[in-house]
Amino acid sequence: MSSPLVSIIIPTYNRANWLLEAVESVYKQTFQDFELIIIDDGSSDDTAKLLKKFPRPFLYRFQENRGVSHARNQGLLSAKGKWIAFLDSDDLWLPKKLETQLRFFFDNPEARICQTEEIWIRNGRRVNPGKRHQKYSGDVFVPSLKLCLVSPSAVMIQRDLFDQVGLFDVTLPACEDYDLWLRIAAFYPICLLNEPLIIKRGGHADQLSRTTPSLDRLRIQSLVKLLRSGQLTDAQHTAAYKELETKCRIYGQGCLKRGREEEGREYLELPERVRSKKA
Repeated sequence: MSSPLVSIIIPTYNRANWLLEAVESVYKQTFQDFELIIIDDGSSDDTAKLLKKFPRPFLYRFQENRGVSHARNQGLLSAKGKWIAFLDSDDLWLPKKLETQLRFFFDNPEARICQTEEIWIRNGRRVNPGKRHQKYSGDVFVPSLKLCLVSPSAVMIQRDLFDQVGLFDVTLPACEDYDLWLRIAAFYPICLLNEPLIIKRGGHADQLSRTTPSLDRLRIQSLVKLLRSGQLTDAQHTAAYKELETKCRIYGQGCLKRGREEEGREYLELPERVRSKKA
């Protein structure tokens, strides 16, 4: 049997009802040459039982709870498609999502990764993304240093790209996507299709952005790793170092205000240690 053109990877953890809707949105795609890979990151709910309602075959793998990065990586290691599309288990795709992105790649054969615009739903109500979440197209490295501007559920990416930049960083409990997109954006443009083709649902209690404290601390960890990689251009290094200084100042001063003096001093001094290669 020939390999599918697209491998769809859904990581999930105790989101059975959300997951069923996500899978349904996959099977409603107008483009059907895909394989679906669901990595269950240790769910204790009815995920496995409820998935049996779908007659179409898919790959389901259960693992001990090791985090979303490990789950996505396991999906990538199993993927056979030329193109990879991620879907978070609480998000939905509109029916022409895959078709539209594949048409873009056909028309732009030099492109390696693209994302679509998205519709935001918070606590069941549609909201407009804030100005700081505005997406860009092309060289997005510098604007992406401040915060993550690429949505996993909106992305389609050439599988071979991971051989160059590596997989998701399993040491990051959150901001793992921020880390990966920066590693990609350092080398390649990330194209934006202006059509909203995903529904990004948020506001629920188990979102990583709500349950993981100190997201900027994780972004700082990612920036330090990036600056020490030796893979940035001079201009990229300057921009990343400037953002590191800003994040360390804000986080360090916040620690001092909360009485965490040792931690605060550590982060206030971190940029200089990175500059002198002592970090």
